Amino acid sequence: MVRVLSTINEFVLKKVFFYVMIICFSLSGCYSFKGIAIPPDVNTYYVDNFQLTASSAPGDLNQRFAEALRAKVRNESRLLYREENADIEFSGTITDFTLIPEAPQAGNTVALNRFEIRVSVTYTNNVDETKSWKQTFSFFKTFASDQDFLSLQESLINDIFKQIMEDIFNKAFAGW
Repeated sequence: MVRVLSTINEFVLKKVFFYVMIICFSLSGCYSFKGIAIPPDVNTYYVDNFQLTASSAPGDLNQRFAEALRAKVRNESRLLYREENADIEFSGTITDFTLIPEAPQAGNTVALNRFEIRVSVTYTNNVDETKSWKQTFSFFKTFASDQDFLSLQESLINDIFKQIMEDIFNKAFAGW
């Protein structure tokens, strides 16, 4: 009798598991964990080359930023890149590229440095002008003052770019 109940319970559990998996797979196409919402009439995007007004920044930082934003939209949305008559457009200026000493300590030294990049972005929605906006995005990373900034610069820029790209993407497509 116990063995029959055990077999029945095992069969019921397998069946429940099977139905749960079917439901999960069917709902995965209906819901995006990213939460992006691009209207169906928006199909193309354009990212203009950003201006660079931050005096201490590498000369190609604006081009690298624009290319990173193009890649972010291309890889994480259904939109197609178009240089003319795009449905949405991104443009802007890299305004700050600053290295600031933080966390003073004895002996007129600091324990940490703060590296920050600030970007002013204009988002133009040519399909629905009411959804256009202009906003400044920034992010920073701190590092120990005994580390050489030049040896860390590329990885810090990449980390900061990733966060700023995420913020811009969410503002444009998730309404954050």
